[in-house]
Amino acid sequence: MLGKTKGKQLLEYVPDYVVFDLETTGINCYKDSVVEISAVKVIGGRVENEFSSLVNPHRSIPYEVSKVNGITDAMVAEAPPFDTVLANFIEFTEGMTLVGHNIHNFDLRFIYRDSEKFYGGIPGNNYVDTLRLARKYLPQLKRHSLTVLAEYYGISTEGAHRALNDCRMNQQVYEQLGIIMNKGCMPLFSF
Repeated sequence: MLGKTKGKQLLEYVPDYVVFDLETTGINCYKDSVVEISAVKVIGGRVENEFSSLVNPHRSIPYEVSKVNGITDAMVAEAPPFDTVLANFIEFTEGMTLVGHNIHNFDLRFIYRDSEKFYGGIPGNNYVDTLRLARKYLPQLKRHSLTVLAEYYGISTEGAHRALNDCRMNQQVYEQLGIIMNKGCMPLFSF
């Protein structure tokens, strides 16, 4: 259900959630476009379903972006537009808690912008940003990128920077962070 209020950022483990990730034409949420969106639905800590779609951004994908994620103009030429894909994503999330890496500062901005533009409202899902959790619970790490966290936990990083692969990695990272949080381990520092 769409409304005018954003969900709350949670700093906890929840067993039912949808981890999601976007690939975009750049990092500016005011001018760049989504080229891929994926999500993994988790119930009771177990993966139940997956959603993934390329998106036609109706513009050229910069070479530098294609070099990172491997998505080319040819790959998205016949893909559906984001207004169609976003509606399917919102239905897939069913108002569940959203989980993602750096979603507070990146992915959700694209979701909110385009939901407002296409449908006149935004999803009010609560969300968990694993970047913030990792900084809090793994302060000993110098960097907290998704691939660094995956490597730290022995999770394969093969296919990184494609949305569905990043969702699968992040789901496993979030479960590992959940173990730390559920054990009541105190971080070395707090926000």
